[in-house]
Amino acid sequence: MEESENVLEPLPYHFELKDYLKSEESELWNWFASARAKADYTENLRLELLKSTYRLDAEGHPELYKTVEEAKSRLQLDIPVTLYQAQNSPQINAALFFMPGEGHVVFSGSLLTLLNAEELKSVIGHELAHYHLWGRDNGEFHITDRLILAVANDPRAAASHEQTARRYQLYTEIFADRGSLCVTGDVNTVVGGLVKIQTGLSQVSASGYLKQAEEIFAKGNVATEGLSHPEAFIRARALALWQEQRNDAATHISEMIEGATALDELDVIGQKRLSSATRRLLEFLLRPKWFQTPAVLGHAKLFFEDFRPANGNGSAIPDGLKFPDAKLREYLCYVLLDFAKADADLDEMPLAAALELSRQLELDAPFEKLAARELKMKVRDVRRLKEQAAELLAKAEVSGE
Repeated sequence: MEESENVLEPLPYHFELKDYLKSEESELWNWFASARAKADYTENLRLELLKSTYRLDAEGHPELYKTVEEAKSRLQLDIPVTLYQAQNSPQINAALFFMPGEGHVVFSGSLLTLLNAEELKSVIGHELAHYHLWGRDNGEFHITDRLILAVANDPRAAASHEQTARRYQLYTEIFADRGSLCVTGDVNTVVGGLVKIQTGLSQVSASGYLKQAEEIFAKGNVATEGLSHPEAFIRARALALWQEQRNDAATHISEMIEGATALDELDVIGQKRLSSATRRLLEFLLRPKWFQTPAVLGHAKLFFEDFRPANGNGSAIPDGLKFPDAKLREYLCYVLLDFAKADADLDEMPLAAALELSRQLELDAPFEKLAARELKMKVRDVRRLKEQAAELLAKAEVSGE
């Protein structure tokens, strides 16, 4: 498999979060992008490296530095790279200490003796892929990383901030694994090194582990539970998808990292998406002219200041309004109910519209129960109105009421 630099692109989530933070958290963004913040960050890293590692020089480790040069060439990086061995750290691992214009890779535990030459090249490719990401676009992806981690680690952080930082890290590790593949061109080498690091074993079968990963996904969709790194079988599956050059690789990877949308696990991007879904729901619900009273539109503008109903009376339901998560479905039901009673002068028509839309969204069962309970109505009366809803709405549209 031949990989090139233009294939090693950030994942959609990287772009989406970067753009979100630049627009929605502009003051924080500007501070993290400032020269002072960058200088403080760099000096702290330099001191940490001097205190906690043994520096591996090129004269004493020529083969390692030859491997670094090969990885740099494949990733089209033109920066000096220094290697280190961590002190007092038994965990088998490697990490990149990022500084603008220079890379610092720290090995820990027995990694250097455990892996063969190609597997070491894979690990170095993984770490330098972090630089490839963080160094591009004037360091904006590194600013994103530092900003969201700082926010998530603040005691005042919301669960959505923690979830956002987690997902950004997970996607970054998946990206860096693709860097390994870009450098070695061999998925078995990358997976073999990964499994050795995870298990400590000196002999492993990469093809066997790839089959093991396939068995897991053959039983159904699986999402990661990792905090900073996806599980090895998810990373192996992502590598296999890229090796196969699957057009739907990004979609499958997103499913493995994010899973099904759940209200209790929304990150800031998920909140933004839910806000957009809510807007589309209201634009569709309030299309009929009879529904667009000052009271109703005023209520809609409490949700979105610039709200405007959709034009026309088309019947196509907007995309992205059907959720498997029970709490998200309940949320949509409450939004519909809110507008069913926003203008008492419209009598039963708004509730009829909400019942019809809930049916189209396959929310009719929970919405009927909610409406009966919250509006103090008998269930049979709600169902009667549901049965009449389509006819009532059609007549209202024809008459222009």
